This record gives sequence, C-alpha cells and structure tokens, in this order.
Amino acid sequence: MNPQLIFWVPAMLRLLLVVIGAGVVWAFFGAAAGLAAALLAVTVLVFLQLYYLNRLDRWLDNPESEKMPDGWGAWTDVFSRLYKMRRNDERHQAELAEWLARFRQAMSLLPDGVVIMDDVLFLEWCNPIAQTHLGLDLERDKGMRVTNLIRHPDFMDYIILGRYEQPLTLTLRGRKLVVHLIPFENRRQILVTHDATESERIDMMRRDFIANASHELRTPLTVINGFLEIACAQPNLEVATRQSHLKLMSEQGQRMQNLVEDMLTLSRLESTDFPLRREKVHVKALLEQIVREADALSGGKHKISLTVDGPDIQGNTEELRSAFTNLVTNAIRYTPAQGKIDLQWQNTAQGPQFSVRDSGIGISREHIVRLTERFYRVDKSRSRETQGTGLGLAIVKHVMLRHQGKLVIESTVNEGSTFVAQFPASSVHCDNG
Repeated sequence: MNPQLIFWVPAMLRLLLVVIGAGVVWAFFGAAAGLAAALLAVTVLVFLQLYYLNRLDRWLDNPESEKMPDGWGAWTDVFSRLYKMRRNDERHQAELAEWLARFRQAMSLLPDGVVIMDDVLFLEWCNPIAQTHLGLDLERDKGMRVTNLIRHPDFMDYIILGRYEQPLTLTLRGRKLVVHLIPFENRRQILVTHDATESERIDMMRRDFIANASHELRTPLTVINGFLEIACAQPNLEVATRQSHLKLMSEQGQRMQNLVEDMLTLSRLESTDFPLRREKVHVKALLEQIVREADALSGGKHKISLTVDGPDIQGNTEELRSAFTNLVTNAIRYTPAQGKIDLQWQNTAQGPQFSVRDSGIGISREHIVRLTERFYRVDKSRSRETQGTGLGLAIVKHVMLRHQGKLVIESTVNEGSTFVAQFPASSVHCDNG
C-alpha cells in the first residue's frame, strides 16, 4: 500500500470520529457541549502527537534500535520504518567496522610503513612499521599535522613542493627510507615508507666484494704478466733467474686458484640451490686428517695438539672439513714459530664444539666483530705475507649457519686467540639400535 495512504487514512478516520462524536453530543446536550467535546478530542489528539514527537526527539539524540519507542496510530508505522532503517544502518556500520578492522590488520602486517592523512596532512592512522620508521605514536600523535611530527628538511621540501611522482630517499632515525606520498579520494593521502637499509647494505657488500675480488686477482695477474713480458723481451735469461720467475708465477697462479675456489665455495654456501646434505660425520678421523695437513703446513714450526672428547655429529663432512681447516690454517698463519695451537673437540651443555686456541699475535676488540666479513683484513701487509684469501672466516661463518651453529671469537692482543665452532645439541649423531 502507498505509504501516504497508510498515514492519511487513519488520520482522516480519527478526525471523522471526532466530528461524529461532537455531533452526537451536540444533538443530545446542545451546541456548547458538542463544541467542548470536539475541542477536548482535538486537544487529546494534539497531545498524543506532541508526546510521540517528544519520544522521537529523545530517540534521535541516541538512536539505538533497542531503544526504539512504540507508537499508536500512524506513529506505529513511522516507528516501524525508522526501526528497519536503523537496523540496516547498524548492519552496514558493523560491516564497515569489520572491513576497517581487516584493513588495519592487513596494513599492520605489511613490511612497509603506511600513514593515512587527511588533505591538510593531519594524522588519521598509521601501522606499527610506520611508527618505527618515522618515530610516530598513533595514540599520542593522532590528529596532529605530520609535518610538525617529522621535521626532516628533505621531507618538508618534498611535501611543500608536491612532486609526488618520484619517491623521496632520506636517512631518518638511523635508517635509509624510501618515502612515497600517494593522494587518494578527495580528502585523504597515504604516506608509504620502505626501509632500504638492508638492501643498501647488501648492495654495498656486493660492490665491495667485486672491488676486493678484482683487486685480489689483479695483483697476481700483474706479477704473472710482468714476468711473461720479461721472458718475451729477454729470451736468453739466466736459468736461475728464469726458475725464480717461474716459481713466483706458480705461487701467484696458486693464489688466484685458491681465491677462485674460496669464492665458489662461499657462493655455493650462500645459495638456496644447494641445501645441506646431512650425513654422519666421523669427527675424530676428520680432525686427525686435518692435524696431519696442519703439521705439513707448519713444517714443524708450531706445537699442534689435538684432544677429541666428543661425539660424532650429523652434518656435511666436506663443508665441516673446509670450516675446520680454515680455522686451523688461520691459527698457523698468525702464530709465530714455536707457538702453541691446541685443537679440542668436546661435548658441552650447549652442544658439541670445536675450539682452536693459539698463542699468536691476537686481535684487538674493534676488529673481532668484522672478522667474518669478506676480504676484511686486520693487517693487510701481514695478510699478503701469509697468502690468505680473506674469505676463510666468511666460509666458516656460513658453514656454521647451515649447521644451525655459530662461530664465537675471543682474542687478546699479543696473547692469542680462541675460535669456537659451537653446534646445537640436536646435531649429535645417535646410532639406531
């Protein structure tokens, strides 16, 4: 039925009843009584309308569907329609609140910072990553102008100039951030922050690696090419001189080969294409072989001892051979003649560990944290004398990471160093049966 008819028909019927009632009173009690009866009936109807208007006004101040008033007459339909509208509105609000909660949860899980602002840059919401990147606090800073919260000059210029086509790169709170402002809707803007610190560090390490590798390869190539030029220019060199040149070229060629092999080993250890292949590692036999090789490298100049008091483990024998050999070789290279090198394999509360303790030159504290970096050298001139590639400890570090272990370094200048390869307790090999 037409809503207008629903409203007007009852109203007209009520007026008709008032007129009929007043007419009846008029007929039996006279004109004055009839008019009085009509006036009273109209007064009651007006009072009822005002009463329901007042109830509607109070409900509109707090429009909850549970508090919807009941009505009489046409007000019954009015309140019924208002109740349906309110219920639909509450349902839509609940859906919007749910979507907003999902949106904020999704934004909170993003690896990038997200800041939502209005058209005049007042903060409306930000995720935890943005708070970390920009030093914001949503509870404290909500409703404040973002340019008053982030006082970096480059950021201020970026905002004022309004050149949002290209992102802004700036250093803030010890991080390198890539910031991009994205206008959306008519009265909203999104500020996205990306932490490029780690990628920048990786790029720098890659550049340093290429530069250092090029430098390490260029030196022996320069020596070899120099001697070859001499040999071509002076074909009648003395036999002793020629033999000396050939020996030096052979040494430099071996140096290049060692460097290339270490770079390939390190690349393989870092690659996800070569997962760790575990097997039973016979640690005692492995360390005894390494000690024999160490004695040959030392040429009897050092006192090398081995103590094996630990179990076999699960791991990759060749990778552990490379790691342990690098630790022992470093000890020989940086320990003066007649020095002591103690090798020990033992089981501890934390798990099995291999320690190499020497009485060498030692390392100062500021260098220890960087020893496992590629091509890092405490003393470049001494490293050239020892013929190291600068990749040995980097290889040890990555081997230990692949075995869920860690490398611990302790050292005192002029007293010696201790390198400990610590394995987890779960790596101990258990024989079945």
